[in-house]
Amino acid sequence: MMSSLYGVYGASGCGRGIMPLARKQLQQGGISLDRLVFVDDRPEASLINGHRVLSYAEFMQEDADVRHVVLAIADSAVREKLAARCALDGVKPWTVRAENIVLMDGVVLGEGAVLSPFVAITSNIRIGRHFHANLFSYVEHDCVIGDFVTFAPGVKCNGNVLIEEHVYVGAGAVIKQGRPGKPLVIGRSSVIGMGAVVICDVPPGTTVVGNPAKPLLRG
Repeated sequence: MMSSLYGVYGASGCGRGIMPLARKQLQQGGISLDRLVFVDDRPEASLINGHRVLSYAEFMQEDADVRHVVLAIADSAVREKLAARCALDGVKPWTVRAENIVLMDGVVLGEGAVLSPFVAITSNIRIGRHFHANLFSYVEHDCVIGDFVTFAPGVKCNGNVLIEEHVYVGAGAVIKQGRPGKPLVIGRSSVIGMGAVVICDVPPGTTVVGNPAKPLLRG
C-alpha cells in the first residue's frame, strides 16, 4: 500500500490556523494523523499543537511513497518559490478546505488552495494556483483570480472582477462589482489595504487604501 505523508509548510500563525483544517480533512479520509506534520525552514520547536515539526530536508527524508504539502505562507512571492521547489522534488500540492465552505456552480479551483471556515465562492469563477481565502471571505459570480492571490479575513470580492497574480487583499476590503465584458481589474502584485473600498481598476504594483481606495502616498 502506498504510504503518503502530508505537510503544512509553515509553522507560524498561518500554518497553525490551517493545521486543524488539514487534520480534520485527513481524519475524514481515514488517514492516520501521524502522517501529518508541519514543515518549516527554520523550525523553532520539535512539536507544535500535537504535530511534529520537520525541516524541509527531514520531510524529504521521511519514509513515504508520496508527499503532499499545503503552503501556509502569506507572502505570495515566497509561496511561489516554495511551490517551484516542491514541484522540482516531486512533492504534490495539497488543497485544504474547511467543512463549511460554500462552492456553487462552475467553479474551477487551482491546485494548492486554502479555503478557511465560512468562505463562499459562488458561480462561474476561475481561480488560479495556491489561492488563500481566509475566514469569512467571499468571491461572487464571474470572477477570475490569478495564481498566488491572498485574501485576508473578511474580503468581499463582488462579481465580474479580474484579480491578477500575486495580489494581496487586506482584511475587510470590499471590491466593487464590474460589468459583464468589462470587469474591474486588480493589477498584478498590487496590495489592497485593510478596509479599503475599491471602486475602480487598480494598476499593477500599486498599494491602495481608504474609502474610496486611492494609491498610498509614501512620504
